[in-house]
Amino acid sequence: MWKSPKSILLAGTVIAGVIGGAQAQDIAAGETVFAKCKACHMVGEDAKNRVGPVLNGIVGRAVGSVEGFKYSPAMTRAGADGLVWDEASLASYLHDPKGYLKGNKMAFAGLKKDEDVVNVIAYLASLDADGKAAVPGKQSAAPAIDATQTATAEVAAPSAGTTGRLLGLGRTATPEEIAAWDTDVRPDGVGLPEGSGTVAHGMEIYDERCATCHGDFGEAVGRWPVLAGGQGTLQAERPEKTIGSYWPYLSTVFDYVHRAMPFGDARSLGNDDVYALTAYLLYLNDIVDDEEFELSKDNFTSIRLPNEENFFDDDREQEPFYADRSEPCMTDCKPGAAAITMHAAVLDVTPEDGGEENASGGGID
Repeated sequence: MWKSPKSILLAGTVIAGVIGGAQAQDIAAGETVFAKCKACHMVGEDAKNRVGPVLNGIVGRAVGSVEGFKYSPAMTRAGADGLVWDEASLASYLHDPKGYLKGNKMAFAGLKKDEDVVNVIAYLASLDADGKAAVPGKQSAAPAIDATQTATAEVAAPSAGTTGRLLGLGRTATPEEIAAWDTDVRPDGVGLPEGSGTVAHGMEIYDERCATCHGDFGEAVGRWPVLAGGQGTLQAERPEKTIGSYWPYLSTVFDYVHRAMPFGDARSLGNDDVYALTAYLLYLNDIVDDEEFELSKDNFTSIRLPNEENFFDDDREQEPFYADRSEPCMTDCKPGAAAITMHAAVLDVTPEDGGEENASGGGID
């Protein structure tokens, strides 16, 4: 982990001095200070990695990103977490390398004089990624930090026990916290929890907690989604897209029930209850016909929904536009005046009077 800057005032000085336009004598002084770094680092057009990486263009560069250099795990992690070498982070690192980024392998103890830190950063900022003199104005600008911001930042600095990164906030989630949210289930069964449930038990749960919205047999009440039936309607003008007629994978059913149902009381069902409800939904759609059928982690992937084969991998690369990489037509693409050729099938998706008397049982087509 890296720490908050030990001296925010120093970082503010660097930002205001370097970004605001470094003076020639600052860059020259920085080049002199850089002599302390040359034992390990190179800059310039012929620079190569040595004990340390090339430092050309370091200002604005992601940490641990020089190609061909073997960084410490600590430096690699910092880069992966989004740390960038800007003036503030460089100031803190050069002042105390070991304290700022624990576990890095830089042996240098750090620059103790604030003016040396400012000047060497000014010198590094004067070099682009090729080791040539940087074009003025190319460096990324950042707002100066005033005394009130400094005081706030010092108070808000995380304790040594935190693992906050860029903003010094938060901590690494525990395995238990991650597991509580890592509940998605794949079609191949990866992610399924231990458990099982029968159709009969699922019917009891459904009648008590689901039928109010979805109907006694999955036919839906009012505008709530239909869960059963619809087989053979996908080619019709008004297809009925249900678990049995349209959905491709049983894992989607399990995952959605587990995460989002019952409505208003999501995640209140145990694993056995979710298996049981999923089994009952299979029963309502005539995919299983035995009330004693038990769905479990062991037999879950043996169940195939009827419409699975009608789903296919994204093949847009075969479409004409993607195949020949042609530019899309944006003007005068079709001769003649524009004309309306089709109308929406359902226009009453919101009742005008807000009541249920004339509510449609369908959804949006």
